[in-house]
Amino acid sequence: MIPEEIQKRKGARNTASVPPAVLDLLNKGLIETVNLCEWLVTDQLALAETVFPRLGWKKLAQPLRARFTETQPATAPKKLECIGRFLAENFPSKPEAKAAAALLSMETSDIARSWGAYLIGAGRAFTLREKFRLIRPFAADTNMGVREMAWIALRPDVAANLNDSLVILRPFSTDPDPCIRRFASELTRPRGVWCSHIKALKDDPSLGIPLLEPMRADTSKYVQDSVANWLNDASKNSATLVSETCSRWQKESPSPETERIVRRAMRTLRKI
Repeated sequence: MIPEEIQKRKGARNTASVPPAVLDLLNKGLIETVNLCEWLVTDQLALAETVFPRLGWKKLAQPLRARFTETQPATAPKKLECIGRFLAENFPSKPEAKAAAALLSMETSDIARSWGAYLIGAGRAFTLREKFRLIRPFAADTNMGVREMAWIALRPDVAANLNDSLVILRPFSTDPDPCIRRFASELTRPRGVWCSHIKALKDDPSLGIPLLEPMRADTSKYVQDSVANWLNDASKNSATLVSETCSRWQKESPSPETERIVRRAMRTLRKI
């Protein structure tokens, strides 16, 4: 039984302030993180050594520890990626990878669920369309951390297959779920966060504008912020395109939602 004060916690303000009792539960996969500080401080190797045996993967615990010793991933995102890629190597076929990702998707720990997203992203057996289909449950996860890892996990595939990815993503930008709509925008940001840039979109962001069009007056602030950040990214290389796009949106779709997106999208250009 998890104490009520832990279940209803708001999260520590820094990593050093995460209570030992909370950290212990995080490392055992019995609770999910509630903020970035908890996410950063969770011992992912210890978590894996608890989760793997529960899922019937006890034999993978020691090889994973050896992989950590060999690669020494220094940051939480790198550790998460390391585990995701390790799992993709050990579940190489489509049925194996799908089953493993499905098991992880049901874990209480959001970090364990994120490994599932990375497993899909790193899976070599899947086609691009299959990856987009299989990543959807993670992109719509109730935990923001999992949703972030879902788009980060597919970022390399998008950069390597930009045109095909933009076509596949078009239905995502009109999905009823705002998390899925945001996924489409965040995944294709020219500069992105915690990830490499997409050079083709930095050089020519007009390629991504059609994907954003259905979200130019989105009712969700979660989506609005992502679309605005996308355009702000683009403005650093293509100021004219962003200015013209924002002006057109204001004329074609006058609404408080569009105005909010435009205001945030133009923040860098207004400082010039």
